[in-house]
Amino acid sequence: MKSVASYALGCKVNQYESEAIAELFEEKGYDVVGIDDKADVYVINTCTVTNFGDKKSRQLIRKVKRQNPDSLVAVVGCYAQTNPDEVMKIEGVNIVVGTKERSEIVNIVENYKNDNAPESHVSEIMKEREFEHLKIHRLKNRTRAYLKIQDGCSQFCSYCIIPYARGPIRSRDPEDIMKEVNVLADNGFKEIVLSGIHVASYGKDIKTIDLLGIIKKVHEVSGISRIRFSSIEPNIMTEEFVSEIAKLPKVCHHFHLSLQSGCDKTLKAMNRKYTTERFFEAVTLLRKYMPDVAITTDIIVGFPGETEEDFIESYNFAKKVGFSKIHVFPYSPKKGTPAAEREDQLLNSVKQERSKKLIALADEMAKEFMEKYIGETVEVLFEKATSEGVYEGHTGNYVKVIAKSDKNVVNQIVNVAVEKIDGENLIGVCRF
Repeated sequence: MKSVASYALGCKVNQYESEAIAELFEEKGYDVVGIDDKADVYVINTCTVTNFGDKKSRQLIRKVKRQNPDSLVAVVGCYAQTNPDEVMKIEGVNIVVGTKERSEIVNIVENYKNDNAPESHVSEIMKEREFEHLKIHRLKNRTRAYLKIQDGCSQFCSYCIIPYARGPIRSRDPEDIMKEVNVLADNGFKEIVLSGIHVASYGKDIKTIDLLGIIKKVHEVSGISRIRFSSIEPNIMTEEFVSEIAKLPKVCHHFHLSLQSGCDKTLKAMNRKYTTERFFEAVTLLRKYMPDVAITTDIIVGFPGETEEDFIESYNFAKKVGFSKIHVFPYSPKKGTPAAEREDQLLNSVKQERSKKLIALADEMAKEFMEKYIGETVEVLFEKATSEGVYEGHTGNYVKVIAKSDKNVVNQIVNVAVEKIDGENLIGVCRF
């Protein structure tokens, strides 16, 4: 039996795709092994959000080839799509596939002619209009399943390469989504995370359904207890949308609204499609209908041209919102984007200084958010045992909880009496 290792770098969508690719090989009789194991075939699903992502991809390609010099290495995904010529020059690469044709990866691998010449199967993604059907039936994680419902992005933020890597928005057929949701429910998954490159745009291309519509369909599936989203746009948070999802008890009260900057001047330079005022309206609506909602975000510091005053404005806006968690990113120029061509790049030392200040604020807000749960009882979906009698899971609004239990509570939703905070975790005891 031949063996294959399918591994993803980067986002949850990549991870979903790599799991689906592993299943395709398994269905053809391959033994699926880990990325650190010796395999006959390695499929590396690459990330190209930053130049560091490209570097990590190159390092992993070289690593697996050292593990088995006789292996076939197929490089797929965003880095392969945006820079196939560069990828083909990496020593050890046999096959290059972009963000299309991955559903044909087994045939491509088995038809490869081993003549030491790399093959390219990268097509023009900007002309693509069909959603590529990659599916998952089984996942190693028995608690939370990521479900890809959408691909592509048409936003063209000035710092981001992803529209060029993923192409325009394409929505997955709702019937196809529901088949996979039912399979996942039958396989014991309690939580579904609706994922995509730009989830809020779901349905805009097929017209017959929108994001709210597919959420309501998933909500009807017996066995699914929680519905969550990957990063979602503030512009979708209208009174109608928020009031409707607030009526659905399975929808988790946690939303990752990507801000990127709390300064309107910087948002405009980033080509983001909202203002701080619109963002705050979205936050206010969520808190109106879901008082316990957790709002997390991403913020870039040190964007080209960001002055100290701009940073302070962004910092103060973040403080005004009161996020439960902020992922802070020092701006990193990405070749091929308009922002990378700007001449007003900031020094790394300035970026690092601003990052530290914002991270300190983020830590303060996260602690403040968690403190209100001390002495309270929360519902936790437990994902794994960390040691004998100790389990780890998350609340509906995505606070990590570590709790003691005499029973095995993995993949169960249990009430936990919260006693204290330890770092980024709530500590408590299960109550039955």
